[in-house]
Amino acid sequence: MTADEPSTASGHPIARVLPLLSPAHLDRDFDYLVPPELDEIAQPGVRVRVRFAGRLVDGYLLQRLSSTEHTGKMVKLERVVSPERVLTPEILRLATTVAARYAGTRADVLRLAIPPRHARTEASGSTTTPKKSAARVGETRTEDADSSTASTRSSRVTATSPDETAAPLRVDGTATGLSEPVAESGTTATKSSAASARRPAASSATDRTGDSIGSVDGRPSSAGRADRTAETEASTGGVADAAADRTGQAVVAVRGAPDSADAIGTEAGFGGGTTGATANVAESDSATTESAPDVDVSAWERYLHGGAFVAALRQGKGPRAAWQAMPGEDWAARLAELAATVVAAGRGVVLMVPDQRDLDRLLAECVRLVGDSAVGLSAGLGPAARYRRWLSVLRGQARIVVGTRAAVFAPVRDLGLIAIWDDGDDTYAEPRAPYPHAREVAMLRAHETGAAFVAAGFARTAEIQAVVETGWAHDLLAERATLRAVMPRISAPGDSDFALERDALARAVRIPGVAFTAARAAIKENVAVLVQVPRRGYVPSLACAKCRTPARCRHCNGPLALPHSSNGEAASPHCKWCGITEAAFRCQACGARALRAMVIGAARTAEELGRAFPGVPIRTSGGGDMLDTVEPGAQVVVATVGAEPVVRGGYGVALLLDGWALLGRADLRAAEDTLRRWMGAAAMVRPRGQVIVMAEPSLPTVQALVRWDPVNHAAAELEARAEVGFPPAVRMAAVDGTTESIAELLEAAQLPDQVEILGPVPLPPTARKPFSGADEPAEVERMLLRAPRSVGTPLSRALTAAQGVRSSHRSDAPLRVQIDPVDIG
Repeated sequence: MTADEPSTASGHPIARVLPLLSPAHLDRDFDYLVPPELDEIAQPGVRVRVRFAGRLVDGYLLQRLSSTEHTGKMVKLERVVSPERVLTPEILRLATTVAARYAGTRADVLRLAIPPRHARTEASGSTTTPKKSAARVGETRTEDADSSTASTRSSRVTATSPDETAAPLRVDGTATGLSEPVAESGTTATKSSAASARRPAASSATDRTGDSIGSVDGRPSSAGRADRTAETEASTGGVADAAADRTGQAVVAVRGAPDSADAIGTEAGFGGGTTGATANVAESDSATTESAPDVDVSAWERYLHGGAFVAALRQGKGPRAAWQAMPGEDWAARLAELAATVVAAGRGVVLMVPDQRDLDRLLAECVRLVGDSAVGLSAGLGPAARYRRWLSVLRGQARIVVGTRAAVFAPVRDLGLIAIWDDGDDTYAEPRAPYPHAREVAMLRAHETGAAFVAAGFARTAEIQAVVETGWAHDLLAERATLRAVMPRISAPGDSDFALERDALARAVRIPGVAFTAARAAIKENVAVLVQVPRRGYVPSLACAKCRTPARCRHCNGPLALPHSSNGEAASPHCKWCGITEAAFRCQACGARALRAMVIGAARTAEELGRAFPGVPIRTSGGGDMLDTVEPGAQVVVATVGAEPVVRGGYGVALLLDGWALLGRADLRAAEDTLRRWMGAAAMVRPRGQVIVMAEPSLPTVQALVRWDPVNHAAAELEARAEVGFPPAVRMAAVDGTTESIAELLEAAQLPDQVEILGPVPLPPTARKPFSGADEPAEVERMLLRAPRSVGTPLSRALTAAQGVRSSHRSDAPLRVQIDPVDIG
């Protein structure tokens, strides 16, 4: 705006907007003129509609400024969609950091963080009518006319760290925006109106890098954001790396790979963590500290330092821990106790679980302790229900959020604790750009806000072990004597073909005699027996009976399977890809015609066990027929991995079948995931019960289960990955696309010298292609870029810039860039 142009809105006529645009080179802020009709409701954090390149696009208003560097004609804001301030300062900073960490755009992250607006739901939570409800210049919109200033006022968010409390979300001439200048490590951030005005700005026709995070030579702000991320990442790439926290207390700084990490400063156990924020929390009728009940946390005394950890939470500090739950532990009750303790201290909580079944269980425990202050967020909710609950969190009415991976972005006020249960579950990996992992985002958010962090589970991932070894988090374990008192007896009799052939019963039901004897004894004692199988279906995988070569279709080379016949008659093998029946199979390797089962599915296992245990109820759980709970009593429950139902009092015996099918997968995380699945099932067995695993006893994963030692298994896994150069010891970027599109990206990328280019390699079978539609190419390959952790931020920055170059050239060849993907190949 020129100096002599009259202001159309009092005080701060310029709105800095982030349009939600997909091209990477447009991930920057733009300045628009605020018309007087929208002056009151055009507040930082609201949704807006702006005209960009001749079309209307959605966006978020980030700041109100008094001036802009743009000297041409300014374009006006087209519309304020709603006066609800849905984008808080903390979530904006988190989105900025996540985008830089995963070589993505802020627009993509915000699409994951903020659910779509549901106008009727938003209006129904209002109590009064605002003075101005014009959503468009010179026009009144009915859907916004019912929105209230009360809802706008209640959505005012107090920042969650001491340096944020000076910037309330209002345009009053003092603090005018969502984003404040962020100091580099070891410096102090300052803010003034003049400094805000000197930052790069743009109209709808002229773009700049804006948003006070930083810019380099007029490039998109992602470069500047990456500079900040370089100062705030730890050994897993998701934890801030700083020499001192906001309160001046020493914390652990981590640089480089986990095995060579160097700690700067010390942390005195759980009591010396980051101090919690002391910012004021907005008024809420349903969430007050006075109404918080006393919580019985005596169960935490069974864990070493458990009492100190709870005491630190009660004092408002931010301890960080890796909690390994004991077998039979009511993990939902324990996490709910931590959440209630934090709420009693006046702060908010985010609890993440892998699926809806765990969500229902944990939410019920939280509601039991804190009532309506706990809400559940998941993709399974309808648009209206999800948005209503999300608004209750934004407005401060809900203090505890229990949800799946998207809950990591929940706008909880004054966040005091963020916990994740079973972080090794692959559902935490977001399938949409920029493909962040909820565990990494949770650690980023915990460090940035000073909140406590808990990674909980029966097993442990290499990523969590890495942050424990660097000192960023601490172990929360039970003593061995306490552990032995609640452990079932775990044995591995072996599953070799030689052992099974010597056992007549094993040949019939693929279960050794010792396992059958244990199951029969449990049924006589009127307790349930759990049988875990790795696959559902009847016989999902076949092989040649002579040479054991996997049986393949003659037409499409797909795997052959044996379907289940409802009338009990024999069925011919069919292809799982094209569906053609293979009536005359002949092995392509040896010419033999006989087939054998590579692995038995849940349906076939249940059928065989029904014949082995006549008169005993046989229940199946898996796929679309999943059971949450079963009543106690003599029965056999056949469940696929992850679908095991809970039984009150625990199972008497658990049989873990076909362990080789889980361990033999061509996957980097096969051993880690197998142990996690086994421990999840074994934890359901009552103390002194029996767990029998059908796998080679000498394997390290089997031994870790027998000893119930997930920590040493995770440490060995981390050490093995460091030796061969795999995450989390290094930073790995996977670039998927055609040969031409990958070459185009690598040519545009200015990669650091330490980056090693591996490939091309085939796309993993479980990975989705980055293409859709009929024009999908036949050949999609993957290029891997490997770099030391210290070069992770420059690598992400280079890939972000290269994607910006491609999008500015309007390259239409689809390409996908993932940082540390779950499936590497």
